[in-house]
Amino acid sequence: MPRFIVTGCYTASAMKAMVDRPSDREAASRALVEAAGGTQESFFLTTGDSDFAIHVNIDDVSALLAGLLAVGASGAVSNLRTVRAFTADEFLEMQKKASGIAGAYKAPGA
Repeated sequence: MPRFIVTGCYTASAMKAMVDRPSDREAASRALVEAAGGTQESFFLTTGDSDFAIHVNIDDVSALLAGLLAVGASGAVSNLRTVRAFTADEFLEMQKKASGIAGAYKAPGA
């Protein structure tokens, strides 16, 4: 099943709501991912450019993006980013595949 890493930031209004009424954001995220047909492998609060990072497994990428649209529309998060993640074994297979097709590419001027 394809893996994705989703990162984002909480808005000021979401942070105020979390301070005023603490809530389990991991559970909220898990419910959304499961409603989209995926599984949430991990949920982390992070430092730096993003406030959270979520590891999601899901076959239907459009369902994942629909879920992220719903979250974004809520006004609770901003700067949502989604990247596809690959294991080291998957990357090794990609390298082998690239080795087999590299000769088909001709660089400009070649």
